[in-house]
Order: sequence, then C-alpha cells, then structure tokens
Amino acid sequence: MKNFLKYREIWLLAGIVVLIGLISTRFPGFADPANLRQVFNDTSILMILALGQMVVILTRSIDLSMASNLCFTGMVVAMLNAAHPAIPIPVLIMIALAVGLVLGAINGFLVWRLNIPSIVVTLGTLTIYRGATFVVSGGAWVNADQMSPDFINFQRAAFLGIPVLSWIAIIVIGLFFLVMTRTQIGRSIYAIGVNPTASVYAGIDVGRTKFIVFCISGMIGGLAGYLWISRYVIASVEVANGYELNIIAACVIGGISIAGGIGSVGGAVLGALFLGIISNALPVINISPFWQMAISGSAIILAVVLNARGERRQGRIILRKAEAA
Repeated sequence: MKNFLKYREIWLLAGIVVLIGLISTRFPGFADPANLRQVFNDTSILMILALGQMVVILTRSIDLSMASNLCFTGMVVAMLNAAHPAIPIPVLIMIALAVGLVLGAINGFLVWRLNIPSIVVTLGTLTIYRGATFVVSGGAWVNADQMSPDFINFQRAAFLGIPVLSWIAIIVIGLFFLVMTRTQIGRSIYAIGVNPTASVYAGIDVGRTKFIVFCISGMIGGLAGYLWISRYVIASVEVANGYELNIIAACVIGGISIAGGIGSVGGAVLGALFLGIISNALPVINISPFWQMAISGSAIILAVVLNARGERRQGRIILRKAEAA
C-alpha cells in the first residue's frame, strides 16, 4: 500500500509539472518562482481544508459541513472584529478554532454516540450551520470598511518573502504529517479505514477516534473561516457556498480513497495544488470556466478509477497471500 501511495504521488507531482509546462507555453510568466509562490498562497486555504477532510475520509466517513463551518466561524470572528477591533488577531484565531471545534464536535457526537452515517449528519449540519450564519448576522454582510487593518493585513504580511498565509499552510501541513506518521492517533485513523472490525479487536476505540477526526476537521474549518474572510474581506451567508465539493475533489485527486484507509498528507496537498493551478491558470489563458469545471471533473473521475484499481490490486495480493498460506 505504501509503495502504491508513493507511486501515485510521484505521478501526480509529475502531472502538476507537466501542467505548469503546458500553461507556460501560452503564458510564459506562469512558471516564474514569484508567480508559483502566489499560486501556492492562493491555494493555501484549500490545502488546509483538504487536510481536515482527509482525516475524516480515512476513517470511512465524510464531512460535508466544512464550508458551512467556515462560513459561520468567519462571520463570528468578522462580527467580533467589527464590534471590538482591539481584540488581538491571535485571540480571534483562537476563537475561530474554538468555534470550529464545537461545530466539529457536534458532527462527531452524532456520528459516534447516535451511530448516524456521517454523510447524513453533515448534510444536515451543512444547512444548519449556514442557516445559523444568517441568524447570527441577521442576513447582513460585514464589509472591508468594518474590519480593522490588522484583521485584513495579518495574513498578507510577509516573512522571508513568503506571506503569512503560506506559512500557516506550511505549518499545518507539517503538523498533519507528524500526526499521521508519528502518533498513535494517526495509526488508529489508518487502521479504522482499513478494517474497523479488526481495529476494535486491536483495542482501538473506533467511535472515539471518529469523534476526534470530526473535531480536527471542525478546527480546520474554523481556522479557514478567519483566513477566508480576512483574505477576501467580506463575510456573508454565501461565503464558500458549495466549496465542500472542491475540498472533497482535492482529496480524491490526491489519492485519498473514499473507502477509507488509503491516502497521505502529501497526496491531499498535491490534489489541492492541482486544482489551484487550474483555477489560477485557465482564466489567464482565456479558457472558459466551463472547461475549468470539465477538467476538474475529469481529473476526479480519473482519480477515482486509479483509486479503485489500486484497491482491487491490493485485494488480489492479499488473496494470493492467503491462498499460499
């Protein structure tokens, strides 16, 4: 399985390089380091969200409410900033993480304790959280002129020539890599995705682990809420509407199996980067948005086919080993 993942990620990385090369034939400046840094920065929020979705999908679950979580949390911190501009940005970020954690915990509790399928739970909370955004805001928007300069400029500040938003994405990527490869919870997440029944016999609390991954995805949604609102400087009920599809697409393209147990941090990041390159490049070379959607959809279908073939191949190997024994 590990070799397949490495193979898959190498091919995805190669595809990204080829894509950049093809785009550069039409727009030579696209491959400039400065522009590629900008593409990475533009894709940072999607990368962060894809990692939060990844841990959920690895446990054979899904979180359709991440974009609504982002919307609600973003509105909360935007309204707080508008009403109390003296609140430090780190405090607002902590509030965003806490609000996101609560929303994620609600999802996790319903999946864990009430044993409701995650797709049903999060389809419901997708609507509830966005409706709650309308209730909290009264349907009003929070515009740029209502936000403090610090709120807007924090993520735009540069350190070593790289925006803070990119640094946040890099830190989140590093943390997820450590958690998924060096901790017990990371190993438990993979084990549950591979075989939930065997995980129980191995002493893993499947329900509690699923609760934890929904809490993680909730916190990621909360963090993305602040980052999104401060980047696009507007908070409304329509923020990130439908964006959950982009998040899931990034995971699938990155090799995260919807069946659970297969995927990696690098794959999720590369999947998000692939979509980010498409969304940044195709308008520049005057390709219709409809073609952008078609290319993204084709990439998703191809990724699902590759995932399915890889899983069948793994299954045949296991059967051959069992027969030989």
